[in-house]
Amino acid sequence: MPTCRICKDEFEKEDMVTIKWGGRKVKVCEDCAERAEEEELIAEESESVVQNMMGFKGRR
Repeated sequence: MPTCRICKDEFEKEDMVTIKWGGRKVKVCEDCAERAEEEELIAEESESVVQNMMGFKGRR
């Protein structure tokens, strides 16, 4: 049985999803994939807010 790279639990092969996490493609369970996506969105939004506060006008 495959193991989720984030939570280390075993899942069926059809329950695994491939995502890009930390610059690498990893197979994780659906729950961890959703959490990783939410964390990525929060990080992007917070970075945007900080850049706006500092007056940053360049590209990311």
